Order: sequence, then C-alpha cells, then structure tokens
Amino acid sequence: MSRLLFTRRSLLAAGSAVVAAGVSGQVRPAYAQGLAPTPSMRGGANNYRPGAPIVDRIGGGGFWMTGTVRRAGDGAPLAGQRIQIWAHTTEGHERDPQSHGATLTDANGEFRMEMPQIVPAFGQPHGHLAYDSEDFQTVFLRPVMRSSRDKTLEAHFVLQPA
Repeated sequence: MSRLLFTRRSLLAAGSAVVAAGVSGQVRPAYAQGLAPTPSMRGGANNYRPGAPIVDRIGGGGFWMTGTVRRAGDGAPLAGQRIQIWAHTTEGHERDPQSHGATLTDANGEFRMEMPQIVPAFGQPHGHLAYDSEDFQTVFLRPVMRSSRDKTLEAHFVLQPA
C-alpha cells in the first residue's frame, strides 16, 4: 500500500510548474469569442405576424416567456431589441391577433413577457418567438415545453448582424 505524501516542497514544485506552463502559453483562460449565431428553427415562423404591437402583456397572463438576446461573436448583450412572441394559449390560437405581442430587451439583453398559459398544439406545448428588426438577421424560434403544466418557457437568441 503506497502512501501519498504532500510536503511543502512538492506543493511548491507543482505550483511552479502550473505558473511556468501558464507563462509559456500552455494554459489559457476561456473566452466567449466565436459565439455562433442562433439558427432559425423549423416551424418557428408559423402564424408569424409582421409588425405585431409592443405590449405590456398578452391576455390575462399567468405564464412567463423569458430569454436573452446576445450578439454573435463576442456574446455582448443587446439592449432595445424587439422580440415578438405568440403561442396557442388558454385564451386563443397562435393564429389569432390577440395571441401575438412584442417586447424590447432591457440593458442586459433580457426580455420577459407575461401571457396566458400555453397549451399543446399539434401534441406539443410550445411557443413562438422572433427577432425581426433590421439590425440583425431574422431568427424564428419554436421552443417546446417539457410539460404543459410548466409556468415558464425561455428562449435565447444569438444574433448575426444583417
């Protein structure tokens, strides 16, 4: 049976080796460079309405759609970006005008909108989101919920300049 001994000398030697490797370029910190843009999801544009109004909430509420918007490459948060949200809910179908609304991202690139509970359409509870302004390429997302009982759904955009 061997016994592992840590002496002050062995710990100093190991620490020096790590520092030396770092100085020689062998150990590098991770950076967010090269963050790939989000591709549009198949079926994401279904029932999309260009120019849906910016609203405080959709319908009676009770469910939260949240997420972030970042720039491709460096991952910087994007403030003031328009995100359109729509879904099949307890108050209407995803094709109904009252089931659509848009919101803007805050200074941290985050958005959130309250809306009625999402219910399954075509067997899946899901939402639709779109970035559809002019500064970046349009992206449509269609995230699926784990359960129709969930009270939140989140989606994250990484946008490529137009």
